[in-house]
Amino acid sequence: MQQLSLFDQIKILQEESTPVEVDLNTLKKVYYTITEVAEMFQVNASLLRFWEKEFPAQLAGVKKNKKGDRYYNKQDLEKLKLIFHVVRDKKMTLEGARDYLKNNKKKAKDDKTLIENLQTVRSFLIELKNSLKQTS
Repeated sequence: MQQLSLFDQIKILQEESTPVEVDLNTLKKVYYTITEVAEMFQVNASLLRFWEKEFPAQLAGVKKNKKGDRYYNKQDLEKLKLIFHVVRDKKMTLEGARDYLKNNKKKAKDDKTLIENLQTVRSFLIELKNSLKQTS
C-alpha cells in the first residue's frame, strides 16, 4: 500500500469536502443568533466573532442586545456568504479579502451569484442524469 504525501492527503480532503450552501430564500426568521448562523455555515461562533473584527466595513451592522448577544439579519448573512466565499472558496488571506471586498464589491457579488447559479444548474443536471439512469 502506497503512503500518501501530506499534500496528496490535503488535496483528497478538499475534493471530498462539500461547499457550504446557505439558501437565504428559505429563511423564515428576521434575526438569527450567532449559534444558528454558525450552524448554517458549519463554523464555530468564534470564527464569526473574529470575522466581525476583521471585516468591520461589512459586518458593522450586526445587532447586539444589552447582554452583547449578536443577532444577524438576512443582509448580514448575505455579507457573511460573500466573506466566506472570498476567504474559504477563493482562499484569499484576510488582508487580501478585505482589499478585494473594498475595491471589488460588485465583482465579488457577481462572482458569488454566478457560482451559485452554476451549482444550481449542476445539481439539476445530476438529478436529471440519475433519473435517466433509473428509467433505462
